[in-house]
Amino acid sequence: MLSFFKSDKKSNEKENREQAPGWAARLKHGLAKTRDNLGKQLSGLFGAGAKIDEELYEELETALLSADVGVSATQYLLDDLKRRVKREKLEDAAQLRAALRDSLQGLLTPLEAMLDTAGHKPYVIMMVGVNGAGKTTTIGKLAKHFQAQGKSVLLAAGDTFRAAAREQLQVWGERNNVTVITQAGHDSAAVIFDAIQAARSRGIDIVLADTAGRLPTQLHLMEELKKIKRVIAKAEPGAPHETMLVLDSNTGQNAIAQVKSFDDALQVTGLVLTKLDGTAKGGVIAAIAKTRPIPVRFIGVGEQLDDLRPFVAREFVEALFE
Repeated sequence: MLSFFKSDKKSNEKENREQAPGWAARLKHGLAKTRDNLGKQLSGLFGAGAKIDEELYEELETALLSADVGVSATQYLLDDLKRRVKREKLEDAAQLRAALRDSLQGLLTPLEAMLDTAGHKPYVIMMVGVNGAGKTTTIGKLAKHFQAQGKSVLLAAGDTFRAAAREQLQVWGERNNVTVITQAGHDSAAVIFDAIQAARSRGIDIVLADTAGRLPTQLHLMEELKKIKRVIAKAEPGAPHETMLVLDSNTGQNAIAQVKSFDDALQVTGLVLTKLDGTAKGGVIAAIAKTRPIPVRFIGVGEQLDDLRPFVAREFVEALFE
């Protein structure tokens, strides 16, 4: 039986009252493990008296690879640095650190693309990702993000394989005072279809559609995601307007394989990198920029509702190098 789950109107007054640290501070804290991993090595490389030579480049290559920047991105950064050294006649290794910072920002800036939900109502976002990536939690945080913009939100509990996923989504619905459309034991596509119909009848701005966590190697499950996408298009012509892949930053280079698999199957339009606060592998974002430059819509650096924010390359690089 179709149920329309809506929370009682509860505002998390304590959370609102407490003054959280600014985003720059939280981002810097969230990238601490990656910064410590990369930064300590860079400090040794770019110390006083260090010379720019092949040995330095080799050690820099090792440092970048250890932060999961990836082979392609590492080679790109090294080649770009060598061009900058020659063009700008850099001699001091400390100058090379600044050049690396600029080069990395240049590599990441094309990934910076704010999600524009104007022009469609409801704007349907299909959320995909493997189990454990933080997809359901991300949906709850996105609901808060859109509400802060004055938009109404509806959640579709399309992960019908896991009862815990439905329950978790309902908890987020309670926290955000958002309706959750769910059907116990029913087809995922049917749940999302009904949610879109409900959103249209209620004049809802945003539909966030959860789907079951998929392993990219399980092709029959990827085919089911394709089916869900087709059903969404039938429910709302032109939808999904965004197919958003959630990636756990802890997986490092495995995230690249996920991006390729999901993108090949579903034409992913945006990425979310979660759990950056729990990994030293935050450099994977550079690997994504070089191998499959899909816009990074949001990054997550903690468990609080406000710890998911739009990706800004300059902020990310500054937090990584400071």
